[in-house]
Amino acid sequence: MDTIHALSSGGLPSGVAVVRVSGPACRGLLEATIGVLPAARRAVLRSMRDRNGAVIDRGLVLWLPGPESFTGEDMIEFQVHGSRAVVRALARHLDGFAGVRPAEPGEFTRRAFFAGRVDLTEAEGLADLLAAETEAQRRQAAAQASGTLRRLYGDWRTRLIRIRALVEADFDFADEEDVPDSVADAAWVEAEGLAEEIQRHLGEAERGERTRSGLQVVLLGRPNAGKSSLLNALARREVAIVTEEAGTTRDLIEVHLDLGGWPVTIVDTAGLREDGGRVEAEGMRRALVRSETADLVLWLSPVDQPEVPRPDGIGAPIWEVWTKADLVEASGAGSRFDSERRLHRVSVVDGHGLESLLTALQAEAGDRCGSGTSAVPSRERHRVHLERVMEALEAALRAGSVAPELRAEELRRAGDELGRITGEIGVEDLLDVIFGEFCIGK
Repeated sequence: MDTIHALSSGGLPSGVAVVRVSGPACRGLLEATIGVLPAARRAVLRSMRDRNGAVIDRGLVLWLPGPESFTGEDMIEFQVHGSRAVVRALARHLDGFAGVRPAEPGEFTRRAFFAGRVDLTEAEGLADLLAAETEAQRRQAAAQASGTLRRLYGDWRTRLIRIRALVEADFDFADEEDVPDSVADAAWVEAEGLAEEIQRHLGEAERGERTRSGLQVVLLGRPNAGKSSLLNALARREVAIVTEEAGTTRDLIEVHLDLGGWPVTIVDTAGLREDGGRVEAEGMRRALVRSETADLVLWLSPVDQPEVPRPDGIGAPIWEVWTKADLVEASGAGSRFDSERRLHRVSVVDGHGLESLLTALQAEAGDRCGSGTSAVPSRERHRVHLERVMEALEAALRAGSVAPELRAEELRRAGDELGRITGEIGVEDLLDVIFGEFCIGK
């Protein structure tokens, strides 16, 4: 197996750069670089030299022999000055050793997975932790990376194996005196309780996935309804071009917001009208497609213009937002308000209603996202496998007139689906996708 190395501390230049190395060549490489093998797991200050004896840099070095390391292999951490020249010189030195090469994205964590140091849910949690932008995302990812899902699913799988063993004992050893007649009945009672637990857990999947991806809010309306202006006002920066010319926005523009720790994505779209050109028509098509997957649609219309019928097919909840509220007094548009409808009146000119809208969006995100403090499914693949677990369990529980061997097979199938979530069974086709999410050096 190759020995891999990578910068693990982010962009350069920086105060300190951490270069990680993992693999069988670490011991000889380290001795050749600093002259002697230091004590394990203790940071030592050493000069790092190339093969000609020239000093590359002077910094901290950690020797982390396997299997008690992140990857389960021998590892080294070089903590050097964070200049591009130093890191480049160190990388060039490492590449000069036989069997040593730069790491691929996620390769360190992939090796940790194969070494049994982390399971697949912990690896996914680590990837989400690296990508977390809000406090809710950080809490959820940290809980998953620490093994909450692994422990939960491992416990369920162990219980399924025990239930299956009891059921099989009932029909394999039915004539034995030491196997009580009620053993299978007790097993099915336990299976019913487990099914209820998994169903409750599955009910949190939508909240967990939404915390990971953020509440998706799409702005829709006619051209010049104020969508791009509102996007800029909510983002507190110039994200979208705003002009008096209708049809300025042709493509989707996304802004990620942190509202009180909750992730919210605001999507600006092309204005909807019938007489746009081909490019604008494509923008309108994309706007409607994006609204189909939205969690919430804000339908914008200026207070000084007649109301425009909304397009059909919007499945998400709709909030009405009346823009250009600073024109209310001049236009007499205030009479359009209906207290029974969920709507907001805003102005990007004087700021009227913006804080109220942000507060409402924050409350909506808090209601729809998970708390991040407990074990919840956070990815679509978790939900899909859990649904298959429930299908198998329900098939086993309702098959009272079916042969017990077939019911036991359904229990085995349920346990295998749990194993696929954690990576214990048949996940080879997923590994490239999952570890490809990581940055190089992790």
